[in-house]
Amino acid sequence: MSRRNAEGGSAATTGAVFGELLKHFREAALLTQEGLAKEIPCDRSHVARVEAGTRVPQDTFAKKCDEVLGTGGVLVRLWGRIDWYPQVEHPDWFRRRAEMDAVAVTLREYQERVIPGLLQTPDYARALFSRVASGDELEERVRARLSRQRRFLAEGSPLYVVVLDESCLRNVVGSPAVMRDQCARLLSVGRRPNIRIQVAPADVPELVRPNAPLSLITLPDGHRWVYSESLDRGHFNDDPAVYARHEQTYDALRADSLSAQESAAVIGETMEGYGRDGQDRSQQGDLDQEQLQRRQRRQLPGNGDLGQEQLQRLQRRQLHRSSPRFPRRRPRTRQQNP
Repeated sequence: MSRRNAEGGSAATTGAVFGELLKHFREAALLTQEGLAKEIPCDRSHVARVEAGTRVPQDTFAKKCDEVLGTGGVLVRLWGRIDWYPQVEHPDWFRRRAEMDAVAVTLREYQERVIPGLLQTPDYARALFSRVASGDELEERVRARLSRQRRFLAEGSPLYVVVLDESCLRNVVGSPAVMRDQCARLLSVGRRPNIRIQVAPADVPELVRPNAPLSLITLPDGHRWVYSESLDRGHFNDDPAVYARHEQTYDALRADSLSAQESAAVIGETMEGYGRDGQDRSQQGDLDQEQLQRRQRRQLPGNGDLGQEQLQRLQRRQLHRSSPRFPRRRPRTRQQNP
């Protein structure tokens, strides 16, 4: 991995300069941070952090900013020159895999339940890592994961083919909003000439899936490796017979899975579903609150003889009644010996 920034590279290639240039073009276009965020679209805080140099933007963000601000592709070109992750630390057990990613000429993967790290959005990765880390450690893990994506998104990138079990799309990580953005990310990178994303549908039991997620890695010297993971370690195998067996399983699965175009349609439908899910949840919450208020008004004597404290107790009581009930475990009575 390149470390030109950490070793005194040109200041013109730093993320802080990218943020300053973005701010310059935004202000020249008479747009506020909120105005630019609506055009992207994204949160205003994301624009603010990119301009401050504290958030790494994706290439799609830079491209959209160029379009909105009419900069003629300046931001995309600068984005491509920046070493966004000059100093990252991978876990010891994963370092060897990261080094292979940095030089691989072909990478084929099968993944189930979660999106592969090379395709994750920052928010998706953050939601995953938040289960086991927090604070600076959390952000360092996210940075390390995103650093691996850079090589596969640049010009002349190696071939990357991934078969996603449909469970990757259905398993909610973070929130419906995070999943919607993640699906959009899959659709975006799937248009790149070196990346192919296919979905193995869940309703086809005849599909022969690998027993676990795996990667088939081809290095520049022609050496080929099978990589898989357990909870806290990576497993490498370069036995030709083992590789051939997994390659046959993978190729058959890929042939029987949805095509890249069909997969994009499924991902798009899933993305729309997450959008509707968030909207439905919001509307349902508003409806529940409105119904609760109506019940309260019907129970208020006269012109509201209940005080504020009584009204709050009533609200809590109604919410408690509508909440799910869980059976309590009751202690068994002990039988006495005769």
